[in-house]
Amino acid sequence: MTETRVSPEGLPQAEVAAPTQGRTGGIERIGFLLCAIYAGWHLYVLNIAPLETWTFRIVHIAGALILGFGMSAAVSVRPAPEEAAARLWGLLGGVALVATLFALGSVIAAAMFMEPGQAAPPEWTLSAFGWALGGGTMLALVTGWLSPARQGQIPLADIALIVATLASCGFILFSLDTLSLRLRAGTPFADGNNGWAAFVIIVLIAEMTRRVAGMALVIIAMVFIAYAFAGPWMPGFLEHKGYDAKRFFTYVFTDNGVLGPTTAVSSTYIILFIIFAAFLQSSKVGDYFVNFAFAAAGRARGGPAKVSVLASGLMGMINGTSAGNVVSTGSLTIPLMKKVGYRPQSAAAIEAAASTGGQIMPPIMGAGAFIMAEITGIPYTELVVAALIPAILYFSSIYFMVDFEASRTGMRGLRSDELPKMAELIRQAYLFLPIVILIGALFTGYSVIRAGTLAIASAAVVSWLTPFRMGPRQVYEALGNGGRMSLQIIIVCACAGLIVGVISLTGVGARFSSLLFELAQQSTLLALIFAMLIAVILGMGMPTTAAYAVAASVVAPGLIEIGIKPLIAHFFVFYFAVVSAITPPVALAAYAGAAIAGSEPMRTSVTSFKVGLAAFIVPFMFFYSPGLLLDAPWYVSLRNLVTALVGVYMLAGAVQGWFIGAAGPVMRILLLVGAVCMISGDWRTDLLGIAIGGSLMLLGWKAGKTTA
Repeated sequence: MTETRVSPEGLPQAEVAAPTQGRTGGIERIGFLLCAIYAGWHLYVLNIAPLETWTFRIVHIAGALILGFGMSAAVSVRPAPEEAAARLWGLLGGVALVATLFALGSVIAAAMFMEPGQAAPPEWTLSAFGWALGGGTMLALVTGWLSPARQGQIPLADIALIVATLASCGFILFSLDTLSLRLRAGTPFADGNNGWAAFVIIVLIAEMTRRVAGMALVIIAMVFIAYAFAGPWMPGFLEHKGYDAKRFFTYVFTDNGVLGPTTAVSSTYIILFIIFAAFLQSSKVGDYFVNFAFAAAGRARGGPAKVSVLASGLMGMINGTSAGNVVSTGSLTIPLMKKVGYRPQSAAAIEAAASTGGQIMPPIMGAGAFIMAEITGIPYTELVVAALIPAILYFSSIYFMVDFEASRTGMRGLRSDELPKMAELIRQAYLFLPIVILIGALFTGYSVIRAGTLAIASAAVVSWLTPFRMGPRQVYEALGNGGRMSLQIIIVCACAGLIVGVISLTGVGARFSSLLFELAQQSTLLALIFAMLIAVILGMGMPTTAAYAVAASVVAPGLIEIGIKPLIAHFFVFYFAVVSAITPPVALAAYAGAAIAGSEPMRTSVTSFKVGLAAFIVPFMFFYSPGLLLDAPWYVSLRNLVTALVGVYMLAGAVQGWFIGAAGPVMRILLLVGAVCMISGDWRTDLLGIAIGGSLMLLGWKAGKTTA
């Protein structure tokens, strides 16, 4: 479902695509209603009636799976099959549905016939539960993969998967205390039916991840699962004793894995801020952010590209995925960039790099800050403050890249009649109130959940000062859109939790830490480069939150082991998990931009890597200069900021071949040397870098004056 909006100023607004596709008509309306209920239920539980932690997280995942299977097709919609084939697929789907219904009935019978004080329900109630659940689920999966979906219908196979979700999650909820699941899961004493239920939930999570996020994360998860069983045959530090299936699956579906930090964050902070983003869209406050960016930067040379930098920073911090931000803001900025002279691949690359930067933009940071706070125990407000200077450096670098390219190619900005009027927008500055209230509430001591809820309410209240007043219908639409937009990232976080569980169970993270420690004995820089490569590789093809969660489990402990502070170690990993979205060969944000611009995906990914190059330098900067994370006296942080800005300015000149005029090969090499001098933060190298930059600027100014 795609909606194109038009602002009061007449600028066409970004298209917002639903994360799930394949259902139409009445099914979509019912699905939208359930999404609104799902989002509203989270707000109710988070603010009014808290649930026990495991119960809340299990229902959170179950709801996302049920909605996902109801709203997305297993395969793309194809023409209806021949009658004989349709009967066969229907028969197989029916058999799968009967099997899963039997499993669900077994859980209901166990709950009904278990007497108070008994240690377990009657044996007959669950005697065939596991085989029926596992067999029905696998048959439904295979049937869904092989049979074409029909437009506007939910196949029996998908209905069977919905029932399997109810049966498996229902059994886990029933077993939490009744069968002592909390104590026995992941041990040799785990219940066999618990193993079946956990296995089926993990299979369902993998299938739903495939549908909404593609195969990249699924393949990585399968590799980690295979590693858990193949440990005895692995070489070197990868070797471990191996685990049987029952112990493995019951372990990873606990708070050590799927129900751990990633789901803790998705069930609280992530869904809350996705609902916030939906309210900003419904109230048109989000449109105001984009229009403000146009009014502020649209007239400058290459104006739409600079608008992209500002708008993507504002909206990207709320959006949980870089690719999603490209789709939402890029559908507006990319065509305008092409209009003023940017090549299609440059326009797509700039939007991809800017949208990726939104994930490091305080105060929300695409929900990454919340996961970091959950993992490290560092207060959220400290993380937001620490992220400020690195974000300034990243967006400054992209701005310099854009400005140099516009200057080099002689691009113009947009005309005044093509832009919103700044005077009118200033009179509407109250539309920034939801963000102001969010930040103010966070820094005055409110919890993240309460601050986010206040921001949601303020977005609705502020809309009453505009022509787009939010009434009951608009609130319903915002809740439905919020629930629907959250499905992808909830499932992805659950799948990432599976990987985290494998890392915890096998201890491979500790072994990786030992390897990093050995490298650090030779060279700390070498260890950092190795950590960077692992974080980028693990993050390829994954949304930011999942990429960071996985990389933080593998890489961050090793960096801490070699003596790096937890704050620096986790920011180092976080940055490279973020920029994996613009790193070839699997650059999801760049591919999304290429689809809008009509450019070649691989070339676009290379260009986006070049535009976002500063993001690969900044983590090394704040390792050598902790003042960039405000982990130093204010005057040191200020000096580090100024010299780092000079460094990224010279880096942009070296990459674009423009610095006070055209820069030849020698000047570009000198600019690169000067930029590298700024990395260490030592005053001597800083002075050398500034001297190089100042000399080149003087030469360029004199050359330009002579030419004139």
